[in-house]
Amino acid sequence: MSSNPPAAPALPPRAFPPFDNRFARELPGFGVPWRPVPVAAPRLLFFNEPLAAELGLDAAALRGPAGAAVWAGNLVPEGAEPVAQAYAGHQFGGFSPQLGDGRALLLGEVVDTLGRHRDIALKGSGRTPFSRGGDGRAAVGPMLREVLVSEGLHALGAPTTRALAVAATGEWIYRDTSDSGRLPGAVLTRVAASHLRVGSFQFFAARGEVDRVTQLLDFAIALHDPGLAGQPVAERAAGLLEHVARRQAALVAQWMGLGFIHGVMNTDNMTISGETIDYGPCAFMEAFDAGAVFSSIDHQGRYAYANQPGIARWNLARLAETLLPLLHDDTDAAVARATAVIDAFPGWYQAAWLAVWRTKLGLPAAAAEDAGDTRLAEAWLRLLQEHAVDFTLAARRLADAAGGDEAPLRALFEASDGGPAGIAAWLAMWRARRATAPGTAEAADAAALRAANPRIIPRNHRVEDALAAATAGDLAPFEQLLAALRRPFDDDPAFEPYAEPAPAALTAGYRTFCGT
Repeated sequence: MSSNPPAAPALPPRAFPPFDNRFARELPGFGVPWRPVPVAAPRLLFFNEPLAAELGLDAAALRGPAGAAVWAGNLVPEGAEPVAQAYAGHQFGGFSPQLGDGRALLLGEVVDTLGRHRDIALKGSGRTPFSRGGDGRAAVGPMLREVLVSEGLHALGAPTTRALAVAATGEWIYRDTSDSGRLPGAVLTRVAASHLRVGSFQFFAARGEVDRVTQLLDFAIALHDPGLAGQPVAERAAGLLEHVARRQAALVAQWMGLGFIHGVMNTDNMTISGETIDYGPCAFMEAFDAGAVFSSIDHQGRYAYANQPGIARWNLARLAETLLPLLHDDTDAAVARATAVIDAFPGWYQAAWLAVWRTKLGLPAAAAEDAGDTRLAEAWLRLLQEHAVDFTLAARRLADAAGGDEAPLRALFEASDGGPAGIAAWLAMWRARRATAPGTAEAADAAALRAANPRIIPRNHRVEDALAAATAGDLAPFEQLLAALRRPFDDDPAFEPYAEPAPAALTAGYRTFCGT
């Protein structure tokens, strides 16, 4: 930290809408009031103007020096009440009773232009009482990775927290890396419906503080499920558990349909809102592999692609455990009620997954075809895995097949032994299923599949190239990639470099890092 940070420029009086700091006001003792640690030389690297407009911010004021001071933590806006939130969590299956915001702060909460409650939080803003020996800082690369992947997921339609800004700090941070270990520092500003997590409930449940679990339950309901308010506590607890489970079922089904691997599905990274959070060792698959793992620290494959639905269920069981005292006075009855929700999760997930794949494959919904459509989708994934075909590109070329031109899709399988026969057999099943529905024009079919299957995802080699350039001071590759990711379904020729898979030599052994 700089010993003499620069004086922060003044903000215009209405740069932010009025802060409504419900967490600090309604949950005293659920975090620690704290201030970000000022930095040497704030400089704006990224500012999300569309998101700023949603929030009702004065973009002109906040993209300049005063904004850089806010986003770096040198200037706390009037009315904000920063808090380091407390939470626990199971990390790779092992329970840590105290984690908390070790390098983050809930800066404050606003109501956006559509009347939605939104958290505004800083990440990398310095040490807090929860830092556990860490420096509380973050590097430029991981913070810009969160921008690219979260904005990419947002454009793809998946619920996610979003990056509002990234500011360079003008300071170095030190990490154990393969080079000198010295990296340029940055602070990310993240927007979320809330930062409540399964781990938020675990923190107080582990301490036997049932009253505080009840407070947190009612706070979460007021934010995310107001229809449950006013019911008896057992109904509120059961209702929230079910709603969270259904949101997670839908979210993970969307991840699976996009080939997205979160990489670190710890309970402190599962939100109550159903938004994706924490873009550390995340990545998108290229050649399909159900066992794909990209995280450098996931040595056992706990959070592999195919394991994500099961891990979501496991995490929800941990949430259910925190609510047992509220579900019923009798332990056996409470466990039975919680178990009913956890056991229902696979069915909710399967329904969400099937809906995703019906859309991706251009299959109309039909209850009588549930089993057949599931088999068709599973056969598609087996085919991709057997022949190491690119997950995103294959689905995009299925749109050509829907328009009457199967050659681009078939070409993806030509080099693999048995590939041509395999795709021919699958296409015959696909055409037969589609023939059972009322026909539409081929052009409309193709357009519908192009609207369901992206051309552009955050391909790992493009992300790494952009982050390496940004770390060295060149933001142009980052900005160009971000522009493409915000239009993932477009056929703009300018985006062609971002649509093609990396050479196999570049993807073999690819690993991501958590950025802490």
